[in-house]
Amino acid sequence: MKIPKPLQFIIVVLVVYGLLKAPGLLLGKPIPQSVIFMYMLFVVIAVLLVMTATDESTEELFAPVRALVEDPSKRLIRNVVFIILPLTAGYIAYGFTKTGGGQAGLRSVHPAPPLEMRAYGKAFDLSTLVNPLRRLEKEDPAEFKRNVEEGGAVYFRNCFFCHGDKLDGIGHYAHALTPPPLPFKGRDTIAQLSESYLFWRIVKGGVGLPQEAGPAESSMPAWEEDLREDEVWKVITFLYDYTGNRPRPLGR
Repeated sequence: MKIPKPLQFIIVVLVVYGLLKAPGLLLGKPIPQSVIFMYMLFVVIAVLLVMTATDESTEELFAPVRALVEDPSKRLIRNVVFIILPLTAGYIAYGFTKTGGGQAGLRSVHPAPPLEMRAYGKAFDLSTLVNPLRRLEKEDPAEFKRNVEEGGAVYFRNCFFCHGDKLDGIGHYAHALTPPPLPFKGRDTIAQLSESYLFWRIVKGGVGLPQEAGPAESSMPAWEEDLREDEVWKVITFLYDYTGNRPRPLGR
């Protein structure tokens, strides 16, 4: 039994959408909805290009649509469809405005961290936590430089897709994320933050941020299951070294 072209199109789109949603449903690591929307747009365009490669396949794909518009016997179905389509589009648009607009000015770019966090099987007191690699900057500059280079390698394997290869917040996916990734360059970015703050944000990501970080949810993933503790500290030393910034001392 041959599957009609319009049904093939719907099946392919639904399967791809299901695959993109699977990490969130099965692993608890959702792909940001804005990224899913971007990829689904590409998928729809690609599938349409393939299915309209010949005149015959184009006719087979759009024949039901033409019949719906032109066949007098389908007037009732046509009216129902033309009512449902704009209502559905309006609902989707309303959903985007609810999650991404309006109250952005109320969002705290750097929400207050908790006093304590648990990760890597232990508790961290963020009010006293220091970067264990920072002492090497004076005690063993060569070893410190090696850690910075290793941190750069970790960054370019995992982080630059969003935060950019120049650490300017303009990565490949940046335009599809709401709120956009933060830049690290400049004196008004990580220079305002302690290294313990960066450790918390990298390890825990956007999951469970306080309400002041809203209304849009951060797309920052939690890296504690993908990066070792020492790798996180190496990334942090790289961020400050590359941008020429100094971390804010604790308690200030």
